[in-house]
Amino acid sequence: MRSDLATSAAPLRGLGGPLRSSEPVRAGPAPSAAALLLEEAADLLVVHLDFRAALRTCERAWQGLDEEPAGACLEVKCSLCVVGIQALAEMDRWREVLSWVLQCYQVPEKLPPKVLELCVLLYSKMREPGAVLDTVCVWLQDADNQGLPEYRALAELHLQRVLLPLGCWSEAEELVAGSAAFSEERRLDALQAISTARQQQRHGQSGSEGTQKLNQEGSSSHKFLSLLTLLRQLWDSAVRHFFSLPFRRSLLAALLLCLLVVRFDPASPTSLPFLYKLAQIFHRIRKAVTSPLCRLPVHD
Repeated sequence: MRSDLATSAAPLRGLGGPLRSSEPVRAGPAPSAAALLLEEAADLLVVHLDFRAALRTCERAWQGLDEEPAGACLEVKCSLCVVGIQALAEMDRWREVLSWVLQCYQVPEKLPPKVLELCVLLYSKMREPGAVLDTVCVWLQDADNQGLPEYRALAELHLQRVLLPLGCWSEAEELVAGSAAFSEERRLDALQAISTARQQQRHGQSGSEGTQKLNQEGSSSHKFLSLLTLLRQLWDSAVRHFFSLPFRRSLLAALLLCLLVVRFDPASPTSLPFLYKLAQIFHRIRKAVTSPLCRLPVHD
């Protein structure tokens, strides 16, 4: 029996001898302070929806990361950045994400692939891919990052979400041609995508120019028609004024006055020719006033 106990306890001697019923079972290493703060920040973010408190907790956890082991520190730091990015986005402070992340990692080359991917997706979704252009370019050019398994996925994401929407055709072609992340088949597909996007942009620009030209022509035609309408209104107003009834009465009164003046001096040698010409003028004016054109209705 003793030999059996000794045999069964032999594997445990490396831990300080056989366990006694009064001794507690030894667990793994206790989580670090940064890991505890990470768990607290995730709880504030997901359960309590206290985004501001979650962000402050992430920033508190940064202060103790220097005292953590290197391997555990990198993993916790990356997770803290993921929680912080989500908290900033929920508070509609997404423009601060890139600068906030770079405060933790100091240089773009040290950003974890997961954090950089989240930044690209966020700024692309908010239609500001230019904010991460320089950061992603620096990260892709780093020799250490080119050996990472996530490098190809980030290069393709950078091409589709940043370079093509911004119209950076030469940079896109350089990335596809000079990067080992693209196989021959993927390189041909990427070059085809670049060519298609460039043609679409050209057609869009020509279409917008044509639309702008049509709008300008339409505006000129509208202005010309408006001018014609205004001239017609002015002409109708002038016709209505000159051929109005009070004007005709004044004209007739003036003619009668001239007849009376001439009649008071019948001995004048010029009275007869004057009366003849005056009668002709009166007949023409009367004919013009009573013509159908003068009786047309006027439309304002």
